[in-house]
Amino acid sequence: MSKGSVAPRGSSRFFGIIIAMFYNEHNPPHFHVRYGDHKAEIEIRTLSVLAGKLPPRALGLVIEWATQHQDELLIDWELARQDAELNRIAPLE
Repeated sequence: MSKGSVAPRGSSRFFGIIIAMFYNEHNPPHFHVRYGDHKAEIEIRTLSVLAGKLPPRALGLVIEWATQHQDELLIDWELARQDAELNRIAPLE
């Protein structure tokens, strides 16, 4: 996987929401969200929006999912920093 590219195995998809993590990213630890034309970056530890904007319902689903998978997200963040293959994270059900 080249630096700066999307990690296909480190992503999750649910209800039209796409979660991705990139290699060679800046701190703080975060993940990217795409929902239709909306995009956001969410900090993993605080679950606050760092950049972008999502519709309230989509943001609520993302925060619910991230709360359930916070430890896994931090592990994937560390793997990405090491240019290692990321783990797939289960979708919100």
